[in-house]
Amino acid sequence: MRILLFLATNMAVLVLLSTVFNLLGLEGILAANGVDLNLKSLLVFCALFGFGGSLISLFLSKWMAKRGTGTYIIETPRNREEQWLLDTVRELAQEAGIGMPEVGIFPSQAANAFATGWNRNAALLAVSAGLLQRFRPEETRAVMAHEIGHVANGDMVTLTLIQGVVNTFVMFLARVIGHTVDRVIFKTERGYGLGYYAVTIVTELVLGFLASMIVFWFSRWREFRADAAGGRLAGNRHMIAALQRLREEQGLPQDLPGELTAFGISEQLKQGIGGLLRSHPPLEDRIRALQSA
Repeated sequence: MRILLFLATNMAVLVLLSTVFNLLGLEGILAANGVDLNLKSLLVFCALFGFGGSLISLFLSKWMAKRGTGTYIIETPRNREEQWLLDTVRELAQEAGIGMPEVGIFPSQAANAFATGWNRNAALLAVSAGLLQRFRPEETRAVMAHEIGHVANGDMVTLTLIQGVVNTFVMFLARVIGHTVDRVIFKTERGYGLGYYAVTIVTELVLGFLASMIVFWFSRWREFRADAAGGRLAGNRHMIAALQRLREEQGLPQDLPGELTAFGISEQLKQGIGGLLRSHPPLEDRIRALQSA
């Protein structure tokens, strides 16, 4: 299963916080009678930790991306290729009106790239070694323009807000279900028993997985916006050419770590229900959208 690094970090933070607060009994979600739920307090609690989990994931995104992919950050260019890469990203960033991102190369023979970071003026943009080796300069520039488009559009911040709302309702519903099961099935009369904690954690994981489909939908939608931005910055025909080259290479292994797939520019097509968990729309759809622009 391919899943965003952002989603994985977010889920880990939520489960950790929930477990700690459950064990310490700090939730304070019961009414004064110790039997009924205090829904208002529960919603406030879930919102605080739901948005807190997504914000922590956002602030960790660059650090996790660098270590998850083994990205080498270019500080002092070692050759003409790295100098060209820095100069091109600087030019695109200036044209898009954002600060200069950190620029890196990660060791993958698959043609891929990603951009991440909490601040549009201090982002990270990385391309694979395979893409640099096989793509023509104008196609590579278009790929970088696409990633700059993600940064300029504020996609990571929007993703964080969406994830915060999703987290809030996942935590809220998981606790309502846990409360109901603990009262009806386990016959706990006051306070909570072990059944509540077990059901809450399991339900949170299941609902979190299902709710991730909303985040993946946003990820697919944002690709069209980033393609359009790439077309404006690098030229529509070059953006189309880059996507066509990616389509030609779909037979190659996509070894960008699975949890980072949604930050990249290409992904293997999936079928059936897997389409709901696909971070990118089919390349054919993206190409047609650019051709009709």
